[in-house]
Amino acid sequence: MSGPKPKARTGVPGLDDILLGGLAAGRLFLLEGSPGTGKTTMALSFLLEGAKLGERGLYVTFSETERELRAGAESHGWDIDDKIDIFEIVPPESLLDSSHQQSLLYSSDLELGETTKHIFDAVERTQAERVVVDSLSEIRLLAQDSLRYRRQILALKHYFARQGATVLLLDDLTADTLDKTVHSVAAGVIRLEEMSPDYGAERRRARVIKYRAQGFRGGYHDFVIRHGGAHIFPRLVAAEHRRDFKRGRTGSGISGLDNLLGGGVERGSSTLLIGPAGAGKSLIALQFVAQAIRDGGKAAMFIFDEELGLLFERAKPLGFDLAALQAGGRLVINQLDAAELSPGEFSQRVRDAVRDGQVSTVVIDSLNGYQASMPQENSLILHMHELLQFCNRQGVSTFLTVAQHGLVGDMKSPVDVTYLADAVIMLRFFEARGSVRRAISVIKKRTGKHEDTIREFWIDGGLHVGEPLVEFHGVLRGTPVLYDEAVPVRPAAGG
Repeated sequence: MSGPKPKARTGVPGLDDILLGGLAAGRLFLLEGSPGTGKTTMALSFLLEGAKLGERGLYVTFSETERELRAGAESHGWDIDDKIDIFEIVPPESLLDSSHQQSLLYSSDLELGETTKHIFDAVERTQAERVVVDSLSEIRLLAQDSLRYRRQILALKHYFARQGATVLLLDDLTADTLDKTVHSVAAGVIRLEEMSPDYGAERRRARVIKYRAQGFRGGYHDFVIRHGGAHIFPRLVAAEHRRDFKRGRTGSGISGLDNLLGGGVERGSSTLLIGPAGAGKSLIALQFVAQAIRDGGKAAMFIFDEELGLLFERAKPLGFDLAALQAGGRLVINQLDAAELSPGEFSQRVRDAVRDGQVSTVVIDSLNGYQASMPQENSLILHMHELLQFCNRQGVSTFLTVAQHGLVGDMKSPVDVTYLADAVIMLRFFEARGSVRRAISVIKKRTGKHEDTIREFWIDGGLHVGEPLVEFHGVLRGTPVLYDEAVPVRPAAGG
């Protein structure tokens, strides 16, 4: 007894991941979405993937001409000549001639029957193993009522099943969107959606609504259409990604900072750097990046807020030659445009960066920019939770920065992710003796002990961390009060 046929891969990056391998061979599927969501692009990818495997493909089109289809394929750099048969169904000439149109009886029965017969003839003539029918709206209009439409879809399904073809029916949802006939008949249903935020590029997402007798990844998955076709970014499920790694600590290379952290941060943990703009969050993150590279690892940085040229220039006098590290392959830097990026694509970029297992440190600078990439979505915390859990299970130490609103006094955070991070480093400006100074403290660390002191730090050709500020109180509020005389500080935790 032969086993089940292998699934038909779609040729759309990420879609086969969602479908756990692809489309069940020899079955009929529905790909639906409003005009412009990418149905034709994905359908062509499906047929081209079959051509790579030696499977003949047939594209039956009602809504687009053959010339338009070929032009669309060329725009993606695809050569479909001799790879895909295109069968264009056009109205018969008699229907375009008013002298031949009937006035008492509309011959929809004949038209629908002829249309179906043309499709069957094209399949038998080409011996196609993969078939795309674009689109169901025209068949629905020819049928005129839901009963005849359902009967016609069932006839198509049974015919294709006998032929053993894998079929993709496209529906642009321009007709009766309440008609779920094909949903009940098809083995699987994939829906594509397009959204227009108040600012920035359109956002697209896909969802598998149904897949009969098969598992699939549920929920919405972001995708983009660029030169080369559609690319879907499967929703990240951190529990599916776990790598064995050796636990240990990684330091910053600055003794004062490492002492604050009780010896450094644990590998496979997340650290949040929080404070006002200009306090030094990015610089501290760079210390951990540089130390990770000195220890023989690699690092990845995802920059939302700063132009890379300026970052390179600013970092070099402080001892960080980022351009050289990047050229040497030890540092991966991604400049991200929040207006053009979806959360799913960002997660995929992080996953790609740590895939080889050599990246030990990831910096996301900043969460303010990440939040700006999804202004009309409410799932930032869930996205970040999965991303941090993924990095932790890959043995990657993650550093995130959050710029708080304000400079001194009562400051607000645009998003509260302190409970997600394993460690939280707080930076503050404070005024003392007529000058603006900086303070640093560790207010949370889940694993291991840490100092509970507040230390001053300064930037002078690099980062320097001083002794605990025992002569002040109120430093974290930004308005410290100088004690009349120094008071003893209680021993640090674990000290």
